[in-house]
Formats: sequence, C-alpha cells, structure tokens
Amino acid sequence: MEQIKTSFDFEKPLADLMQQIEKVKQVADKTKVDMSATLAELDEKVAHTSKNLYNNLTGWQKVQMSRHAERPQTLDYINMICDDFIEMHGDRTVKDDKAIIGGFATIDGQTVMIIGHQKGKNTKERQYRNFGMANPEGYRKALRLMRLAEKFNKPVISFIDTMGAYPGLEAEERGQGEAIARNLLEMSILRVPILCFVVGEGASGGALGIGIGDKVYMLEHTWYSVISPESCSSILWRSWDFKEKAAECLKLTSDDMFSNKLIDGVVKEPLGGAHQNPELMGETLKAQIVKDLKELKKVNTDKLISTRIEKFCDMGVVVEG
Repeated sequence: MEQIKTSFDFEKPLADLMQQIEKVKQVADKTKVDMSATLAELDEKVAHTSKNLYNNLTGWQKVQMSRHAERPQTLDYINMICDDFIEMHGDRTVKDDKAIIGGFATIDGQTVMIIGHQKGKNTKERQYRNFGMANPEGYRKALRLMRLAEKFNKPVISFIDTMGAYPGLEAEERGQGEAIARNLLEMSILRVPILCFVVGEGASGGALGIGIGDKVYMLEHTWYSVISPESCSSILWRSWDFKEKAAECLKLTSDDMFSNKLIDGVVKEPLGGAHQNPELMGETLKAQIVKDLKELKKVNTDKLISTRIEKFCDMGVVVEG
C-alpha cells in the first residue's frame, strides 16, 4: 500500500501502524526472515484504519485537514490542470493584490478565466500573499478579470481558499465591504458560466467575494462558513478552547453544506486528503470542470442567470406551514 503521511493527533493510530510496518521491514532486512504475511496483515489494517478514520472526520478535524501545509493551492491546481496560464495583475485603481491571482488559461482546449486565493507554502510566501487574505483591490481585480471574461465570452472558474478578507483598518478605509458586495451583485448577473470550488478554507465574505456561481463545489475535506471555529469560540465562550464544539455547531463541513442545499456537490479527495495525492486531486477537479462547462455551455444565457439568482435567493428561506 502507498505510504500515507500523517500530521495530526487524530492520525496517531495510523502513524502507529506505519511505525510497526517500518520495524517489521527492518527486522526482515536484518534477519533475512520472510515477513511478508505479517506485512500483508499490517497493510490490511492500515487500509481499514485509513478508510474508517478519513470517512468519519469531525468538523474540527476537517478544518485541520483544510489547513495542511502541503495541501495543493490555486497555483498548484493551475499547473496541474491547465495547458497554459497567463496571469493578469492589478485592479487599475490601487495596486496588485497578491492574495488573489487570476488570468486566462486553457483547459482541454477551452479558454477560461481562473481566479483564486493563494496563501503561500512557507513563511516568506505567506507574508508576500498576506496569508490568502485579500484587500479590496484583490476583489476589484477579480471583478475586472470576470468582466474581461464576459467581454470575450469565456467561462469563469474560481478556487476559494481563505481565512477571510483582510480585516485591517486600511482595508476598511478602502471599502472592503463595498468591494465584496459589488462582486456578489456582479457575479450574480455575469453573462458567462461560473464554477466555484472551495479547495481549502472558505471563510466569511472573503470566500463569498469570488463564490457566486452556477455550480459551487467543496472538496471533501474543506469547510465553508460565515466564521472560523476559533473566532466563533472566542465570541461565544470568550476562549479558543471550545473550537471543536464550535466547528460542530457551525455545520461547516462539505457534507453538512450539501445536505443543507448550500452547495451543488462534494468533490471526493484521495484517501487521506488532497495533499496525499495532488496529481489525482488535480485530475478529479479537471474532469469535474470539463463536464460542467460542457453542460453549462448548452444553457441559454438568460436562463443561466435567472437560475443562478434563484438558487442563491432560495437559500435560507423558511416557509411556515
């Protein structure tokens, strides 16, 4: 069985089994004794434990998975699924926000506009990308690119992965709320197909700012909510100690969101998460994108827009009996 890398406390049973396998292999190499039966038994235990573990993750455990340091980000997916990519910069007003990237790309011969959050993989990159927390100019850049895609009649694909919009004073001074609200309005009536994928964290308006689409998907081990579990815990209990409880109460997992009809589907991840097999995750995403674009291209533009608006207007509506 392919080696599964473990990182979190809840993966300890799996890590212990992996350690046993390594010890058995060392003994076999040292003594030249055939340990294949023992290894086969341990491999079977690993397979069973892995499936049982990753198919029954709690809300907080999925939040941890979405934040894994090796989890693929927007640029990784662009490199994996696109034949080419031309990055475009700036909002033509303030500056180029590095937390949001975007540009024209080709997927299976189809030209698309790809927009997404980019967190960065190490400390230097994260500081450069502001940890994926966009300023108003980031959302205005995204809107500029979406309008450009509309002008040339090209579909828009967005990858969502952010802890939220940047909460700094300067962001509010430059109109953070207005920039996000403007994107919600403009995306709802954009005259081209829009596909949105939550590939990591989907927090608050920072995620919604590029999250209005004809199809909205979440990867299996991601979360999507108005607030992070830690912030929710600090507000309700004045402490981060209740973040696990907050994660369960928020119903932020992909399964919860799908069952509440807030997203259109869940994209299955490789066993152990997207970081275990990024190439397979990229292939799965590409197949979903190609399939949906083929279907959405057949839909009349006015019908596309009215269906998109109705979908989001129906969310949260309560009809009393």
